[in-house]
Amino acid sequence: MKRYYHKTWLEAGCDEAGRGCLAGPVFAAAVILPKSFKHQKLNDSKKMTGEDRAELRLIIEEKAIAFAVAKVSNIQIDRINILKASFLAMHKAIDQLKPVPQFLLIDGNRFAPYPNIKHACIVKGDGKYNAIAAASILAKTYRDAYMMKKHKKHPEYNWLQNKGYPTVEHRTAIHQFGYTKLHRKSFRVLPPTQLTLFK
Repeated sequence: MKRYYHKTWLEAGCDEAGRGCLAGPVFAAAVILPKSFKHQKLNDSKKMTGEDRAELRLIIEEKAIAFAVAKVSNIQIDRINILKASFLAMHKAIDQLKPVPQFLLIDGNRFAPYPNIKHACIVKGDGKYNAIAAASILAKTYRDAYMMKKHKKHPEYNWLQNKGYPTVEHRTAIHQFGYTKLHRKSFRVLPPTQLTLFK
């Protein structure tokens, strides 16, 4: 993992979580780490265990120069589309950073430029740069916690396990029970008999 893109800039890594889900908000995080920060378990959050993500979340929050997490609701996602909602969530997280970063490292290949701050889009950046990996961990852990809380009200969808992703179980529940107020109505729900890429 690379510690920085440019050794003298104050850089923030940005990533989102929940873009492919059928229910719930999309979350995004922005993190400014010290240039010296390192941890052997730091990685793309999708490649880490839940236990390791929880451990790293506490470390990141303690050691970061600044961090912020933001979300955009499923209602707004349906209104403006998931790509724009993901960028909006990142912007909302960046808005909260103090000090203001001089440069942004964005996970992925596209981004809506943030006013007055230059950026670089890094494909699979959450596995390449510390700050993006840290942002991916915060975005995912905060979103997972949100969906686990919402599971208590809607246990039939088993968000405790699937976190809103389009698993066969989740799609079966939607076909059986219908939508909740947290479901994204603009997303296509494939029949439960079809294979899913999400588990």
